[in-house]
Amino acid sequence: MSVDPMAYEAQFFGFTPQTCLLRIYLAFQDHLFEVMQAVEQVILKKLEDVPNSEISPVQVRECTEKFLCFMKGRFDNLFGKMEQLILQTVLRIPPNILLPEDKCQETHPFSEEKFQLLRKEIEELQEKYKVELCTEQALLAELEEQKIVKARLKETLTFFDELENIGRDHGTSNFRESLVSLVQNCRKFQNIRDKVEKQSKRLETR
Repeated sequence: MSVDPMAYEAQFFGFTPQTCLLRIYLAFQDHLFEVMQAVEQVILKKLEDVPNSEISPVQVRECTEKFLCFMKGRFDNLFGKMEQLILQTVLRIPPNILLPEDKCQETHPFSEEKFQLLRKEIEELQEKYKVELCTEQALLAELEEQKIVKARLKETLTFFDELENIGRDHGTSNFRESLVSLVQNCRKFQNIRDKVEKQSKRLETR
């Protein structure tokens, strides 16, 4: 059998030409074997009607097997020539013929060079996609951090608003100004405390 895969023909027929020929070969062998069995049975039946026949059933079987081998050898020889003829002229698609699904190649021919360029372009796009994916993940993480900071800032502003409302309830007109004044007074008290501590240390050293 031919070792050429004939993939384009298999695409058109739905089976490989070699598979078709193999089935024909096996079918002929099966029929040849069945015919030889039938012939053997007829010969044996005829011999039963011949009185004092010197031909035994074993001899008939040997002759049938020899004739079967002879026929099989002749068929193998003829089938080899028939296979070459069928594969070259009957089951082969000419190189200038395109299947309907491949008609686009007439207007858009595709070469090995274009294939390599396309493959390189696909690899570059894949790398860009990976970079974009990593960037997107980083942005999403940063966005989550911003949401957390925004939530904390909102809580802080709410806290100050509540303090301002409490200050208003207790007669403080502007809580922010009061808070600034309180911070300044705290700093003054801290400076005074530092001076007192320094003077105390000087007195102790005396």
